[in-house]
Amino acid sequence: MASKANSEGGIVETIKTIVYALLIAGIFRTIFFQPFWIPSGSMKDTLLIGDFLFVNKMAYGYSKHSCPFSMCPITGRILFSEPERGDVVVFHHPVNGSDFIKRLIGLPGDTVQMRDGKIILNGTEVPQVPDGQFTEVYDHQGPMGNLPRCENSAGAVGIGADCTKSRSIETLPGGRTHDVLNIDTNGFADNTDVFTVPAGNYFFMGDNRDNSQDSRYGQAVGGVGFVPAEDLIGRADRIMFSSAGKSLFYFWTWRPDRFFKAVE
Repeated sequence: MASKANSEGGIVETIKTIVYALLIAGIFRTIFFQPFWIPSGSMKDTLLIGDFLFVNKMAYGYSKHSCPFSMCPITGRILFSEPERGDVVVFHHPVNGSDFIKRLIGLPGDTVQMRDGKIILNGTEVPQVPDGQFTEVYDHQGPMGNLPRCENSAGAVGIGADCTKSRSIETLPGGRTHDVLNIDTNGFADNTDVFTVPAGNYFFMGDNRDNSQDSRYGQAVGGVGFVPAEDLIGRADRIMFSSAGKSLFYFWTWRPDRFFKAVE
């Protein structure tokens, strides 16, 4: 009888351990990190469809979006550190609440304008240096099966053709660099009015400049517009896993060269 009681007690303790571990993992995820799959091509070639990463929710501080309790009294954001220009950030769309990931370009008080496909930041052009081409296969990508947009005529050639985009290296004030891609010459958002970023707000853009609904587009037409600090979720620091297929179980579509790759 003692042996049976010990066995049952061991099972109970094991179940309790599993429950506690799941609770701790859930709290850890809720407060500190949030998993995020890249669903679209707006951040190519920095981030590809099928990249999986953890978002550092405490990178900038504590907000209503990192609060683990539904009755969280926090409104706005308690900042531990200011977001930095060039950070890749996940945030809630200020209107529809969906999660977006873009690069932070404009800080509060900045003026931002696009002119001939280049950023004019506080009256000064942000330099771009040509860096060849980004090439991918023209085919359905990810669970949604989206076809990539191309600068060349890959769509006319059909599935399996090379889809190319001109790539440049952009250098922001402070020296941070990243790739940007071009699809259209004089695209819809390659030339804009001057935006002045309000206090407590931020201006975001996708690295795949002609394929990104970002702060260049007003919220009235489904764009992001200016993003309030309280809508920031966190900073993307590192890609943990990447799959080019419709499912992560399609191991033959995995991209091992992107595992644990830093987001720059």
